[in-house]
Amino acid sequence: MSPEGRDAAAGAAEERGWFLGRLPDEWFTAPPDVVVDREEITVVGPLGDLDVAPDASPAARAAAADGRARRFREDTRDHRIEIAREAEIKFGRKVSWGVICGDRKVMFTTLSVPVMTRLRQSERRVLDTLVDAGVARSRSDALAWCVRLVGEHEESWLGQLREALRQVKEVRAEGPQA
Repeated sequence: MSPEGRDAAAGAAEERGWFLGRLPDEWFTAPPDVVVDREEITVVGPLGDLDVAPDASPAARAAAADGRARRFREDTRDHRIEIAREAEIKFGRKVSWGVICGDRKVMFTTLSVPVMTRLRQSERRVLDTLVDAGVARSRSDALAWCVRLVGEHEESWLGQLREALRQVKEVRAEGPQA
């Protein structure tokens, strides 16, 4: 593995550990999921079960989850901003926050990063069809929709691919240094 690759892997582990140690214990009912990429650190924690009647409608459950998420967002805003500022200075990445409440995941802040793409006409036509059909507002939205769709339907395969990449990095790290 290149020195940059080793540094990136070690950096992600350091960032995850830092957040697990820095966040107040009372915020979440279990350790939050801390995901690190090149531009962003995303922290998503579970808020626990809702106090909703067992026979409550799905709409009532969704409203309760949204209300709980909003309350958490407002109650922790200043502290989350303080932690995010520290992390952004320390790690050079933006921080996004979210919670899981019931069966709903609510993101408060997320980073939208432009990505350069080189698409052939047939691929652009797919995006244009999604725009023309009203599925997406723009080619950019259509591309994001496609990426989300693949991620939802191929999560198992993507997980295997990520594991294989992690193993490749480990083997490279054990090899001769250039």
